[in-house]
Amino acid sequence: MLCVAAPPPTAAAPGTRPKGTTMTDATIIKASTQIEAARAAGRVPIIKTFFDGPTFTATHVVFDPETRRAAIVDSVLDFDQASGRAHTGSAEAVVAFVKSEGLSIDWILETHAHADHLSAAPFLKEQLGGQVVIGADITTVQSTFAKVFNEPDAFARDGSQFDRLMVDGEEFAVGGIPAIALHVPGHTPACMAFVIGDAVFVGDTLFMPDYGTARCDFPGGDARTLYRSIRRLMELPGETRVFLCHDYQAEGRNTYVWETTIAAERESNIQVHEGVSEDEFVAMREARDATLAMPKLILPSVQVNIRAGHFPEPEANGVSYLKLPLNLL
Repeated sequence: MLCVAAPPPTAAAPGTRPKGTTMTDATIIKASTQIEAARAAGRVPIIKTFFDGPTFTATHVVFDPETRRAAIVDSVLDFDQASGRAHTGSAEAVVAFVKSEGLSIDWILETHAHADHLSAAPFLKEQLGGQVVIGADITTVQSTFAKVFNEPDAFARDGSQFDRLMVDGEEFAVGGIPAIALHVPGHTPACMAFVIGDAVFVGDTLFMPDYGTARCDFPGGDARTLYRSIRRLMELPGETRVFLCHDYQAEGRNTYVWETTIAAERESNIQVHEGVSEDEFVAMREARDATLAMPKLILPSVQVNIRAGHFPEPEANGVSYLKLPLNLL
């Protein structure tokens, strides 16, 4: 499904903060200043979204309309688990759009090592260029899952499969639009949000307000850490555009949606709106997570995504294999 996100704002709105809070986080202050300046100047990115129905994943192409420089956030490689076959149909649609719009890709951004879909980063880099980027704590995720899959010593656990590992507060740009990375662990230790102009791409940290938040029961996840990461995001200006990695169509809604605002999340997120305490959230999140089945693609996805979207090295017969650990997760 090819969809277009809402157009960028045409006028700046006054900045808003959570009631009764004082900003002390230097990175959030910097990101907030960036967002407000982008809106005031009307220098905001255009965002085109491609929604993959089988994995409920939103891939965003983010670009500077003046320079035509761009980033791709959270791409999808199509994968049929029954046959073990991968194909690039979803990614090819992204490539076609980028080429038709005359865009130049600088960044292929991964908000985390996804557990519900495979990344198409290597294919996109081959077709369009750009650096593949993830949070620096991917090394923790690699070390954790290397044990799960009994990876050989040759499997690098230092993040070197990626072109760049970003840390909290690291600045970059999409063309002439400034951007900054925010570390938002909890769903996984390596989760990053990327603030580009006036928009923040939060990965799985938050869902639409009527659906809630990410689960925290994967190895390395932690509900208390997620709560603190979300509260950090909620210190951004209320008018900040929020783009999600997934939408699961909450009960009572018959359309898929992947854009909201920080103000809407603060006011009406059903699991973590203002007024929900940390202990209340942790109790809710842990109880709910205990009822959830594992994502159907978690085992192939994680093995590929901790390798920056590459398959494991082929064996002697030239074929790559994915492992299925029994009775472990």
